[in-house]
Amino acid sequence: MVDSFLETFQQFKSILCVCPKCNALSRLSDLKLRSKEKARRTWLDDYELKQQKLEEQESEFEEKEGEIREKAAQRGRAQVPEMIRKSMDTQFAKLRYDPYDIKALLHPVEFVVFDGMNKGELDNITLLSRLSTNSNLQNLQKAVAKAVNEKLYDWKVVRVSLDGDVEFE
Repeated sequence: MVDSFLETFQQFKSILCVCPKCNALSRLSDLKLRSKEKARRTWLDDYELKQQKLEEQESEFEEKEGEIREKAAQRGRAQVPEMIRKSMDTQFAKLRYDPYDIKALLHPVEFVVFDGMNKGELDNITLLSRLSTNSNLQNLQKAVAKAVNEKLYDWKVVRVSLDGDVEFE
């Protein structure tokens, strides 16, 4: 049966037709027949329609994808301050610092606040730590407070290469 179909199709290639309007010569197998009558829908027509709708939806999504991602990022950024406040000690959270300005140090001082950094204007640097019951930690914190009060600190820039070489500026 397949052979007879292929033979028939091969024969269509050898049959030549002349267009009644423009006198162009064409093979029967190359003709695209049209009719004013509407053809019955087939499963292939339904499949092609679904494929076209899917391609249109993909195109719409690609156009909106950047906007969707940006909105999701904004929602995520909006949740960060609350997440940071929840993770902090309640007394620290009440201080109302911008959560993006707070950096964890953890020992001997729990947090360093670069107040105003997120807005581009550093107003103040604050060291935050709760009062500990550990006497060793209390002594360390007092030593840090003394160093700050007596201005026993310095600013140094240290460059560490990928090889581990350390260079002071």
